Amino acid sequence: MSVTTTTHLNFRGDARAALDHYRSVFGGRVTAVTYKDMGDVRNEDEADRLVWGEVVGDNGFHVMAYDVPSSLPWDPGSRPFYVSVRGDDTDEISALWQKLADGSTVVQPLEPSRWAPLYGMLTDRFGVTWVLDVAAPYNG
Repeated sequence: MSVTTTTHLNFRGDARAALDHYRSVFGGRVTAVTYKDMGDVRNEDEADRLVWGEVVGDNGFHVMAYDVPSSLPWDPGSRPFYVSVRGDDTDEISALWQKLADGSTVVQPLEPSRWAPLYGMLTDRFGVTWVLDVAAPYNG
């Protein structure tokens, strides 16, 4: 038996735009299912919002997203989670950083740190905080 975990992001109307943006950064394929597609339209203004969506990349990237309907409470909170992207190639992580940084607020610039060859944190235009780093062995 095998188990995997996938980050599932919740939005209020921005899920499709966020998934399209993440596909443009990481590559892969977007799957998007609307409330209309599911036959579950409770508010006509939200018919084209996503009841479920995901980006799956050949490089292992996978993120899911959904638009919380207005009938349910939703609060994005303040840093309720981080999405961590870790790789072993500084050029690859730097390239992903450059794409993801467009329209984002840099919390910590991507640069060498005491614990990694590269480490950085930013909050994108959708309010999601990303941590990108290059993996390094922990030596205690």
